[in-house]
Amino acid sequence: MSKNILITRKIPDVAISMLRAEGFTVDVNEKEGSVIHEQLIHMLAQKPYDGVITLLTDIIDSDVLDVAKSVKIFANYASGFDNIDIKEAKARGVTVTNAPTELTSEAVAQHTFALILALANRVVEADAFVRSGKYQGWDPMLFIGTHLSGKTIGIVGGGKIGDMVANFSKSLGLKIIYNDVAPNADLEKKYEATYYKNLDELLALADFVTLHVPLLPSTQHLINEKNLRLMKPTSFLINTSRGPVVDEIALEKALCEKIIAGAGLDVFEFEPKISAGLLELSNIVLTPHISSASTEVRNAMARAVATNLIAFFKGETPGNVVNKE
Repeated sequence: MSKNILITRKIPDVAISMLRAEGFTVDVNEKEGSVIHEQLIHMLAQKPYDGVITLLTDIIDSDVLDVAKSVKIFANYASGFDNIDIKEAKARGVTVTNAPTELTSEAVAQHTFALILALANRVVEADAFVRSGKYQGWDPMLFIGTHLSGKTIGIVGGGKIGDMVANFSKSLGLKIIYNDVAPNADLEKKYEATYYKNLDELLALADFVTLHVPLLPSTQHLINEKNLRLMKPTSFLINTSRGPVVDEIALEKALCEKIIAGAGLDVFEFEPKISAGLLELSNIVLTPHISSASTEVRNAMARAVATNLIAFFKGETPGNVVNKE
């Protein structure tokens, strides 16, 4: 099968091997770092590509689609796809797929708890303390943290990742409450979770609030200055979903004024830029968008995008089409 495929940045070799085994010609951009818009347009102009594997950092808009007239499918190497103008692609007859995997949900939930535990046990602060030479021996009042068992975790978004977070939460003895557009009977049955239709009510009750929603117009700044003030002063906010779900400037203010106790962010509103004030705070843990960064997950995602492309060019419907409707 002779098709030209562009991969905008290096991904695991398993995807490349799968595509080449099917007879595809595969070009991989080997340069490190995010591809800026102009670079992406330049790459697409070099050859009449049939399909493109994109990343979340690649903005696929009308300008890109104008250049990529031969491209029939954009296969996003991610669970999300808010980097792609889905409506415009559909209007032009271009298919868009994503690459969710069961392992992805588990990995993101695991990273969510890495942030929760780091905050509860003040791991980052304590590590910096030791490295700076300040540790002089055991002190009964040194870096007192937060006990998890018996506390309440508020899960915002009861999908696959929310389900895995609930699973880990139950194992650690946390009371589970959740918010979503509709109740999830399975979540309630498995984990004795309580549904709160009103997000504000959940925020007021939870000791830990963790976000697992897609980025939509309705979820942009879902967490904002007004509802941050509803949270307990001893509570923590975790975001491993999408940066703009949280008003980052409002969060910085809430942390500075001790409106909440702390936060853990793996994603940022102005990514890759981070609000300068957040970098100066000791009550926040920051990681560079790595919640699904395990060998197993990255390989599974690579297999998924390759499988989507192969199915598409065989005349089949890929399993992860996001612009069917």
